[in-house]
Amino acid sequence: MDTAISFFSQNWLNVIALAWFLICFKGYMFYAHRKSFTTPCLASVMHMYRFEWMLRMIDRDNRISDTSAIANLERSVSFFASTTMLILAGLMTVLGSTEQAIDIVSDIPFATQATQQEWELKILLLIVLFVYAFFKFTWSLRQYGFVSVMVGSAVMPGEAANEQVKNASADRLARMTSMAANNFNLGLRTFYFSQAVLGWFINPILFMGLATLVTWILYRREFSSDTLQILMMSGGEVK
Repeated sequence: MDTAISFFSQNWLNVIALAWFLICFKGYMFYAHRKSFTTPCLASVMHMYRFEWMLRMIDRDNRISDTSAIANLERSVSFFASTTMLILAGLMTVLGSTEQAIDIVSDIPFATQATQQEWELKILLLIVLFVYAFFKFTWSLRQYGFVSVMVGSAVMPGEAANEQVKNASADRLARMTSMAANNFNLGLRTFYFSQAVLGWFINPILFMGLATLVTWILYRREFSSDTLQILMMSGGEVK
């Protein structure tokens, strides 16, 4: 008990900064997921586009363009997954040379002096974040593979299928594609928040400020951006 009190009294600002980061990180994930069911956002609007895409795909005999689009999405996810592995390798290298890294950061203005244990904990936080992102990217990649299989098994225009069957097939395809896109989005959000952790190496207050800024940027882009407004424009609306 005395050890915990002593640790908190010496590192109270770092503990508060880490707690604020976790609130921003997990809190925004929870908020964005729940809000997407009641408020137009990039996730909900793009799901509508995916459903329309799959409805049109079912009515096409030639589906080469659809499979090409899915393959292009897979390449984007694969790029980030491989990039994450390179970042993890770099973090493991930095973890083995903490003394040199501490000396470099100590020359930055307003940088707080950190012990080797504190530095290693900050590196470990980055490693955990990028491991989480890697799992999200690879799961998204697998789900896009499932979409490819589902496209191959979708009903063809010449088959005797009523509108209910077509809508159900398009709904399944759109749902799986949206699940893959959402996992990819979770990985990207983790990349954004990992940038905020870099501020922790300089100053805990900067860390909290960057975490707040990243949360605002993500909210702005997903719930009130110009991109969202364009996606929500009706077919006859011209600006």
